[in-house]
Order: sequence, then structure tokens, then C-alpha cells
Amino acid sequence: MKAYTACLFDLYGTLVDIHTDESKPAFWNKVAAWYTEHGAAWTGKTLRSEYLRLCGEAEAKLLAEAPSGAHVEPDLQGVFAALYRLRGVDPDAGLIDETARVFRRASTTHLRAYAGARELLCGIREKGIPVILLSNAQSCFTRPELDALGLTDCFDRIFISSEVGRKKPDPAFYGAALAALGLRPEDCLMIGNDPVCDVAGALAAGLDAVYIHSALSPKIPISPEEAPDGGESQRSDSRRPQLILSMPGMNLRKLQRLLAL
Repeated sequence: MKAYTACLFDLYGTLVDIHTDESKPAFWNKVAAWYTEHGAAWTGKTLRSEYLRLCGEAEAKLLAEAPSGAHVEPDLQGVFAALYRLRGVDPDAGLIDETARVFRRASTTHLRAYAGARELLCGIREKGIPVILLSNAQSCFTRPELDALGLTDCFDRIFISSEVGRKKPDPAFYGAALAALGLRPEDCLMIGNDPVCDVAGALAAGLDAVYIHSALSPKIPISPEEAPDGGESQRSDSRRPQLILSMPGMNLRKLQRLLAL
């Protein structure tokens, strides 16, 4: 594999295993109780309905301002704040941040870094290669989770879609990160578990890509050939992933060696 001047990583499903569930009434009842406790009375059912409506409006507003075909990502902090204001409460930044934490904790049933994730990131950085996070996520959820998992200091820079307003596979999200760092796409490698967002998106933006198949990967075939369980497949075509990995148990300790970084 060629030498790269920077490595970009996806987070969830690539470095971190997570399971969230916002479908159950018990979840919405818990979040509604929090709002009610802070002066904004909601039932779980009405809160869910207004939350989804506000999310749709926020996305539609971004889409109206973006070029055709853009993949947008609204910031949910605005939605959390609007849910207070609809009940006559003017929330300060601290209350909005805490509401986001309550929302995320109530929906999360599992969160852990994959084995070897920190060692992989630190090992690449020790070779003088900057490590950049490029995540489709909400900053108000993800930055606290990075801190809790001890991964924040493993990255030279962190780019989260809700802070940019665009998300993978939009080339504009990739382009914003590379422009901020003064990097050329052809000198960068994207590593992720989503064949569309992390692989097709990176390739369309001019980067090379590595696909890691994990339990959180979308069920979309990456190519006609499947890498066997525990196996790897090399690609010589630069418009396909440079490497396809299937890693049962997602132990990332061997990835740096496979990448030859």
C-alpha cells in the first residue's frame, strides 16, 4: 500500500461499537419526564411527534440552501432547544447540553471501543501520520462519548457532520476536512465500515479507501466478491477499496500491520 500523508477514520462501527434505540415508548417517556421536570411539559407521544417534525424541518431548511444532491446533517441541539421554547421555556446552553446527554444515555444500550482501537490510532500517529476523525454524528452526543472512551486525544483533528452541516458520502464533507488541514485527497486514506458513506464517498472525493466489515456495517455488497470471514482482499483498481477486511470480533490490533502504515 502506498504511503499516505493522513488517515481519516469513521467512528461508529469502525472504531466504536454502539447500539441505540429511539423506537420504544419507554425511551420517549423518560426524555419527556426530563423536559417536564425542567418546565416544558410533554408526554412521550407528543414529544416524539414534535421531535420528528422539527428534525424534518431542520433538514429541509439545509437542503433548500444546499446544492442538489447534497447530504445534509442538522444539529439536534437546535431541536432540543425548540422543544423547550414550544412550552415557553428559554433554555440556556447548559440545559441544552444536559438534555442532549439525557437523550443519548436513555437511548444507548451498549457503547465500547473495539479492541485495539486506541493502539491503532496512536500507532499511526507515532509514525508521523496525522489521524483525523470524519464522523456522521451529532457533536453533542459524540464528543462526550469520545471523552468517555478515552479516544479524543487519539485524533489530530475531529470533524463531525452536525458541525459542518454535511455528512458522508457528500464530497463537500470530505472536502471541508481536507481544506481545513491543507491536504490533497490523493494523499489521504479513508477507513470505515460503510460501503457507501466511507468507501464510495471517499473515492468520489478523490481519496483512497479501506472497507472494514463489522456487525454495524450496512448490508450492502461492497463488490461481487466477498472477503472470507477473518480474511482480506487486496484491490489494485484505485477506484475500489484498497483493502477489504472482514474482522470477526473487531480486534483492530492487526489492522496497522495489514495497512502497512
